[in-house]
Amino acid sequence: MRRTHAEPVMGTVVSFDLVTDGVDAADVDDALALACAGLHEIDDVFSTWQPASPVSRLRRGETTLDECPPEVAEVLDRCARARDLTDGWFDPWAMPGGLDPTGLVKGWAAQRALAVLETCGVRSAMVNAGGDVTAIGGPEVGRPWRLGVRHPDDPTRMLAVVPLLDAALATSGTYERGDHVIDPWTAAPSSAGIVSASVVGGDLGLADALATALVAGGPAAARHITAIPGYAALMVSADRRLHVVGDFPGLPVGAGTR
Repeated sequence: MRRTHAEPVMGTVVSFDLVTDGVDAADVDDALALACAGLHEIDDVFSTWQPASPVSRLRRGETTLDECPPEVAEVLDRCARARDLTDGWFDPWAMPGGLDPTGLVKGWAAQRALAVLETCGVRSAMVNAGGDVTAIGGPEVGRPWRLGVRHPDDPTRMLAVVPLLDAALATSGTYERGDHVIDPWTAAPSSAGIVSASVVGGDLGLADALATALVAGGPAAARHITAIPGYAALMVSADRRLHVVGDFPGLPVGAGTR
């Protein structure tokens, strides 16, 4: 049996698609309730739009990291790792207005929600946080979840169809929200000429951060992604050429440049 749910949170909608075979219906209800409650708790902690959130207060210097909920230190540790892995192309500490871990938090939150479902006995599920997706199992035995990477100019045209089996896919781009990705070296909108970057790998939080880094730095960031085991990317440049970083799955044969 399948169970779906859509939860408005973190300024987007997080959707759940569960295969519930072998799991009691009440346990599924509890798992979804716990996962969604966790998402709202994370939003309350990390929202930069809520003036009283711990992260907003930390940005203004009104509190210390030690006084924040422990999740803040965990996320900032992950942000520091992503900054090191990308040689600074992902850097929440270099954002205008101060610390902003938004580029990692959404994916990290979705990954945590998936872990809650798994702990509660769900063995096959997909969590989609505004287009960033993490999954375990598949919709049927032996068949992975399949996610399309859309063309930046046409939502009905797919550049790749990515099979996800215990993996994650994150996309960052300028084609819907404009030049919102900041170059951490200049504090200005990115001039790397990348309109879309999709990253596949084992953890959605890291994939989310890497996708942001690729839009910010383009080829300069891409050479660092190739050194991260288990992660690969697909970039679309302003001239609409495809650029493949690593072994990105689901591409048509011969697509893009490497």
